[in-house]
Amino acid sequence: MIMAASQDLLPWFNDTITTAGVVAFYLVVWGLVFAGTGLFVGAFIPFITGDTLLFASGLLAATIVGVDVFVLAMGTGIAAFMGDQLGFVMGQNLGRPYLDARTSKRMAKIVAGVEVMYSRYGWWSVVVARFVPYGRVFIPWVAGIGRMDYQRFLTSNATGAILWGIGLTLAGYGAHFIPGVKSAAYAIAAVVILLSLIAGYRAWRANKAVEEI
Repeated sequence: MIMAASQDLLPWFNDTITTAGVVAFYLVVWGLVFAGTGLFVGAFIPFITGDTLLFASGLLAATIVGVDVFVLAMGTGIAAFMGDQLGFVMGQNLGRPYLDARTSKRMAKIVAGVEVMYSRYGWWSVVVARFVPYGRVFIPWVAGIGRMDYQRFLTSNATGAILWGIGLTLAGYGAHFIPGVKSAAYAIAAVVILLSLIAGYRAWRANKAVEEI
C-alpha cells in the first residue's frame, strides 16, 4: 500500500523538482538583469549581468527541460526595463552628490564619460548603452540627473530593453536550436561586441579629455 502510494507520488515529485528548477532559473536570470542596472551590481560585475548572461541563458533555454524561451525573453526584457526605470527615478530624486559619494575615482571617470555620451546622443544613448557594460549601469542615473523628459526616457528604455533583453536572449536560443539562425545569431553577437568596443573606446577618449581639463 505504502509502496504503491510512493510510486504514485514519484511523478509528482519529479514534476515539482523540475518546475522548481525552471522557476529558479528564470528568477536568477531576471534578478541578475534587474540588479545589474537598478541595484548597481553591474558596476562591479558588468559582464556577468550583461550580454554574456543573456546569450548564455538563451542557449541554456534550448537544453533545459521545461524552460520556455519566450517566457524567459519577455521576463528578461521586463527586468531590464524595470532596472533602468529604477536608475532613472533614483537619479531624479537623489541627484549627482549621491552618485559621487558611492563611486570610486575610477568609476567617477567612467560616469564622466557616460555623461559625455548622454550629452551627445540623448535618446539614442539610453538604447546604445544597453550594449555597453558600464553604460547600462550609469546612463539611467545620468538621464535622471539631467532631467530627461520622462516620456522620452520611457520610449528609449523600452526600445533598449526589447533589442537587448529580448533580442539577445532569442539570439542565444537560435544559435543552439535553429541551424538556420545559428550564423545570424553569432553575427548579432559580433555586432554587440563591436558596439561595446566602439562605445568603450569613446568612453575612454571622453575620460582622457576629462583628465586633461
